[in-house]
Amino acid sequence: MFAKRLAYLRKKNEYTQQRVADFLGITRPAYSAYERGTREPDYESLQKLANFFGVSTDYLLGRTDNPNSDISIAYDGGIKYEDEDEREFIEQQLEQYRKMKKRMQERLKQDKNN
Repeated sequence: MFAKRLAYLRKKNEYTQQRVADFLGITRPAYSAYERGTREPDYESLQKLANFFGVSTDYLLGRTDNPNSDISIAYDGGIKYEDEDEREFIEQQLEQYRKMKKRMQERLKQDKNN
């Protein structure tokens, strides 16, 4: 799943393997091995790839089909709020986080284009 998603994201963004390899600080053949599924990135490289493409590591690893999933709570049955005030507060905080995340993704995209 990782190899397919990585190749898909690279092609979707019209990047060469060399460009992604340069971003990661590895050789093109090493990056090519990621897309072939014969090599896996270390944790730091996985995070860099997620940031580079603006997706979550869970998406890259095939744990979710949502490229921009936030914190996954599906495994514990979902959020359980103490009361309505807590629910409202948490939703406001989540909205602020999403806005900040979007701004950071836009900055990363600008940095990649420079």
